[in-house]
Amino acid sequence: MKSMKLGMIWVLVGMGMAMLLSVGVLGFAQSVSAQDSTDDPVDPVFVGAGDIASCDDTLTGDDATAKLLHDIVDTATSPTTVFTTGDNAYEEGTISQYNNCYGPNWGVPELKAITRPSPGNHEYYQSAGAAGYFQYYGTLLAGDPGKGYYSYDLGSWHIISLNSNCKFVACADGSAQVTWLKADLAAHPTACTLAYWHHPRFSSKLSSGGNSSVKPFWDALYAANADVVLNGHIHNYERFAPQTPTGEKDDPARGIREFVVGTGGYSLNTFDNVTPALNSESRYAKDYGVLKLTLHPTSYDWQFVAADGTTPDSGSNYPCEPGGTTTDPVPGPPTVISTSPANNTTWPATANVTATFSEDMNASSIVTPATTFKLVKLNANGTTTKVTATVSYDTATKQAILDPASDLSPGQTYKATVTTGAQDSAGNALDQKPNIAGNQSKSWKFTVQ
Repeated sequence: MKSMKLGMIWVLVGMGMAMLLSVGVLGFAQSVSAQDSTDDPVDPVFVGAGDIASCDDTLTGDDATAKLLHDIVDTATSPTTVFTTGDNAYEEGTISQYNNCYGPNWGVPELKAITRPSPGNHEYYQSAGAAGYFQYYGTLLAGDPGKGYYSYDLGSWHIISLNSNCKFVACADGSAQVTWLKADLAAHPTACTLAYWHHPRFSSKLSSGGNSSVKPFWDALYAANADVVLNGHIHNYERFAPQTPTGEKDDPARGIREFVVGTGGYSLNTFDNVTPALNSESRYAKDYGVLKLTLHPTSYDWQFVAADGTTPDSGSNYPCEPGGTTTDPVPGPPTVISTSPANNTTWPATANVTATFSEDMNASSIVTPATTFKLVKLNANGTTTKVTATVSYDTATKQAILDPASDLSPGQTYKATVTTGAQDSAGNALDQKPNIAGNQSKSWKFTVQ
């Protein structure tokens, strides 16, 4: 049992426990109250990882990363907050595993008091409501039981903890969690925003290169000009260049930078024989470690601190995106209000296909993804043939224009579709039929003359 294994260490620490506990509690209060102080010149530190504690005495990675936390927290001259990116107590996240295996290292009082966690899939292995997780951290640290998402401020930064266990707490656009996220972002139009949860959108270790279930999180954050996303689940460290929710490398002043930090101590996934994912800039899986972020008023520093004392990756003074949250000029999701051609009509072989929206749209959500506005030919045998085309967007007319690379075939029937990937300026996805659960795309057919 970890509590026995670490007993001698904490006996030695216990001599100074009263002083350390006082520092820890005050440190947390300081990190909360710093949001109300414009005169405090000391910038908050945000440090942590995911995939952490084991009850196996032979696994000591969690002890090593807990020591890193102590080295950073105990010597800090600024308000410090610890984060977790889920799978905090293996294997099932029970209250016993939290108390006996996570508690003796990451959960000692001076660290637990300043921890703001997020849940992983292992927290739900034995309980559909992640009962051990919420019982251990409590509402003050982990938010409302049954939700697992909440937000707070550190200095001038707005911080959001989300729940990516979508089977238990829905993550789809239009869900309670994403609706809350959009409202929270709109209510906190800060210069710098960071969000964290368990499952990464992008990773070199994912066979598909990405996890589409958390794309609605990215869509909302990107529309609000958020800056940083932290994840776990994959047991290594990886840093990506600023990118869009669909994985295109973006203007550094616009895209979101993702860090995967599944290096809390349970196990490691190597990058051997792995092709780096698009936009992956740094990868490390030789040792456990924690990510330390220093949150300046309009920028941030990062350091991945490994258990062997090295710093394999770091960066400094990276600017936040200007502008903060974009307000929603037309509340609610956009719709397609007219098309050319209209449904079930005929159309010239050389003419463009257009869709006019109910409000101004985010052009990059229509032009950049190749499948947002698409056209296919309906073949007699029931198959379809994709039409190669260029898509543009006209802000003045609120119109998307699909220009086929060659003339369409006379006598053939075609189907045009605008998918829910199309978003308005506030990040709301297209919903052609709001009275039906889930966002609905817009499709129409026509026959070429």
